[in-house]
Amino acid sequence: MRTFGTQAIGIRTPIIHQGDDLPEIIVNSITEHTKKTNTTIYDHDIIGITEAVVARAQGNYATTAQIAADIKTKFPTGPVGIVFPILSRNRFSVLLKGIAAAVDQLYIQLSYPTDEVGNHIISMEQIYEANINPHKDVFSEQEFRQRFPDLKHKFTAIDYLELYRNLGNQAKIILANDPCEILKYTKNIITADIHTRTQTKRRLLAAGAKTVYGLEDILTKSINNSGYNQIYGLLGSNKASEDKVKLFPHSCEAFVTNVQKLIYEKTGAKVEVLIYGDGAFKDPVGKIWELADPVVSPAFTDGLIGLPNELKLKYIADTEFAHKRGTEAQEAIIERIRQKQKNLIGKEETEGTTPRRLTDLIGSLCDLISGSGDKGTPIILIKGYFDNYACE
Repeated sequence: MRTFGTQAIGIRTPIIHQGDDLPEIIVNSITEHTKKTNTTIYDHDIIGITEAVVARAQGNYATTAQIAADIKTKFPTGPVGIVFPILSRNRFSVLLKGIAAAVDQLYIQLSYPTDEVGNHIISMEQIYEANINPHKDVFSEQEFRQRFPDLKHKFTAIDYLELYRNLGNQAKIILANDPCEILKYTKNIITADIHTRTQTKRRLLAAGAKTVYGLEDILTKSINNSGYNQIYGLLGSNKASEDKVKLFPHSCEAFVTNVQKLIYEKTGAKVEVLIYGDGAFKDPVGKIWELADPVVSPAFTDGLIGLPNELKLKYIADTEFAHKRGTEAQEAIIERIRQKQKNLIGKEETEGTTPRRLTDLIGSLCDLISGSGDKGTPIILIKGYFDNYACE
C-alpha cells in the first residue's frame, strides 16, 4: 500500500509583468519542476493559478481618476452614500479615493462591531459591556467615539473611521447595521459589501432608494483605457499603488481552457485548471474571514464542477468495521470505498464530510500554500486530490 495521498506543491515562476505570455510561463515552470524532481504529470492533477498574476499579465488596472469617471456617470449630482465597506487599506482605501473624487458629499455607513469579513472596530465584549443593541442602535462617529475612545485596530493599529473620513474628503461616518439607515442622508447609494450585496441592494430599493449601484457595477467595461471586469467590477480589487488598483482578472474561462490544452500538448495528461483568489476560511484568533474576493475561483475547467463524494472513513471504521483490526479492517474499508455509490448526498456514512464545492476547497488549499507574501509560488500543482484510501 502506498504511503502518501494528496500533495500540494508551490511552483516558483519569474516575476510576472503586463504583457507576459502567462500560459507559456505556467507550462515552462511546471515542466521545469517535473524534470528537476523526476515527477510525472497525470490525468486529474490540478494546476491552480493565483488571480493576481493573471490580472498582472492582463494589465488589468484602474486609477482613482478612472474610477471617478465611472462614478460620475452613475451619480452625476447630489450626495452619495456608501454602505458596508470592509475595513481594509488594501481592499478599499484606493476605491474610496476614486469615489470621493467624483461626488460633492459622501456618507459612509459602517457595520459594527465588525465589517462583513470580521475586521473589528470594537469587540463583541465591548458591545455587551456598553449595553448596546447592535441590531437597532445607530451612532454618528462622534457618538461612537464618546462610547469607545480607542478605535485603533488590534493588529494594524489603524483607526479606520479616521482613515475613511479623511480619504473620503471629510466624509460623514454613520455606524449602523441596518443598511436603510443611509437613506436618511441620501437616496443615491453604493453598496460596498461583498457576499451580502444582493440582499442589501434589494432592501435599499424596497425602502425608497433612488439609485443603487454595487462595487460590482463599477468598471464593468473599460473607462478611459482602464482595466475592467465584466462580472465583478471593482469587487476583488487590490491596492497596486496609492492611486491605482489591480482588478480581478477578466476572460478567465478562456484562460483556464488554454492552459489545460497547452499542458495536454506538452505532457499528454488532461489536468484540471483553476484560477483562485482568497481562500474560504476563518482565522480563529483574529476572527477574520479570509474571503474578501467575490468568489474563491472565478474560473475552472469542467472536471472541478461539483462536490466531493466521500465516505467518512473514521465513521465506518467505528461502526460497520468496529470488530475488525489490522489488515482485515484495512481490506474491508478499501472494498467499502470501491463499492460506494456515485452520489452519497444525504447518506449517514458521509456525516461529517465537508459539504463544500470542489473549487472552494481546492482554491482554499491553493491560497494557503501560496500565501499572500513573498513565497513566489503563484502556481500550485496538486497531485492525487481525487484519490482515496483504496487507490494503489
